[in-house]
Amino acid sequence: MILQHSYATDLSELVTRVKPQALKNARVVSINQSLLTQLGLPTQWQDKQLMLEQLLAVDSPLTQYAVAQKYGGHQFGHWNPDLGDGRGLLLTEVVSPDGKRWDLHLKGAGQTPYSRFADGRAVLRSSIREYLASEALFHLGIPSSRALCLIASDELVYREKSEMGAMLLRICQSHLRFGHFEYFYHSGQSDKLQRLFDYSFQYHFQECATAANPYAAMLTKIVKDTAVMIAKWQAYGFNHGVMNTDNMSIHGITFDFGPYAFLDDFKPDFICNHSDPQGRYSFDSQPGIGLWNLNALAQAFTPHLSRGEITRILQEYEPSLLDEYGRVMRAKCGLQPNHANNSGLINEWLDMLVTEHKDYTVMFRLLSKFDPALNDPTLRDQFIDRPRFDKWATMLEQTLAEQQWSTTERRLSMLAHNPKVILRNYLAQQVIDKAEQGDFTLFEQFLAALSQPFDENPEHDRFAAQPPDWGKELEISCSS
Repeated sequence: MILQHSYATDLSELVTRVKPQALKNARVVSINQSLLTQLGLPTQWQDKQLMLEQLLAVDSPLTQYAVAQKYGGHQFGHWNPDLGDGRGLLLTEVVSPDGKRWDLHLKGAGQTPYSRFADGRAVLRSSIREYLASEALFHLGIPSSRALCLIASDELVYREKSEMGAMLLRICQSHLRFGHFEYFYHSGQSDKLQRLFDYSFQYHFQECATAANPYAAMLTKIVKDTAVMIAKWQAYGFNHGVMNTDNMSIHGITFDFGPYAFLDDFKPDFICNHSDPQGRYSFDSQPGIGLWNLNALAQAFTPHLSRGEITRILQEYEPSLLDEYGRVMRAKCGLQPNHANNSGLINEWLDMLVTEHKDYTVMFRLLSKFDPALNDPTLRDQFIDRPRFDKWATMLEQTLAEQQWSTTERRLSMLAHNPKVILRNYLAQQVIDKAEQGDFTLFEQFLAALSQPFDENPEHDRFAAQPPDWGKELEISCSS
């Protein structure tokens, strides 16, 4: 096991040393065993009590360099310089056996100088939601932070009501956010901003450091990685809900889960966050907000790049997003990657789902098994406007005839891109209700299903059904 503390030591003036604060009767309720092995962490840490001791002991390898980071961010479009790790601590960095670096970050670890009078805690509800979401996205192929360990407790914390306190140990390449660079730029701390750039080139953008213009290369990579991530969100129907710049990772990974939701019925203007009545972060607004956030980040690059250079780099965002979105949507519709003349076919399919209020995931899964050359009515019977469907099916049949692809190959490819199981909020709430009673059985079962989203596993059928009407569009708040 190789543990390092480069952020805490190399950028010591940008952090505050803070030790995790224990919760009452804290206990580890889940360890991501496969991820622990992948990181090369000691097999002894699979023991829940030993893992707990490592996370909370003041002098363990995981806590002796624990720090809270300082940053800012644009929240719902407004600049806020008073942000930072208010309830989370960067514990250490792990170098995995394949040589990659991973942050270990503990959420809900108690108060820090950036808690802003809050208690520094996370609740079991939000911790479970982040654990499930990060693993669900990862197994769908969407870049994301991941969950390594979940800790429950008997300590009560107050949000809208009294809830059970919890902690979540998560990993990602780093916890550097757009807001890190924004804060040191807007506060005029040019020396610290430069240190942050130098650190990023040394540890996270080595390939950019040797480019003719390292800063242009770094910003270009962030722009393209962000575009690819958001394209995948749109293709799989994921609504993040709080795309503030302090929740945006420079690595183009889904980060800081709050009131997220996967779409049930396909509503492009769906708003998953009840604290966002204007719909700034609605599902169909996400691509535009991604570019807005990149513009905000790009200001921090102005000491090194001209306005013209930045504009040219930002102009790469839209084609990168459209290329990735088109690639994934062609795969979901059973069209070969080089088949470019299909936007009308895909858009008509999506419009039919919108018009008839169809479930986004279920309908794509049914489409995976549909052969327009046969008379199987399963998919057709889902639609009220049968003539419109028939016209679309004829267009699909003509398009497929142009492909050198067997029906079997096409079907297998579609089943590998259209999940059977996604993370629906009503199911997550059922998991939370059980967990708050001390029963994590449903949590583990749902997590297993989300870890195999494309498999035809009968054991997971109950997680793949269309949601009941009461389970659609549950209101979720930011509070955690």
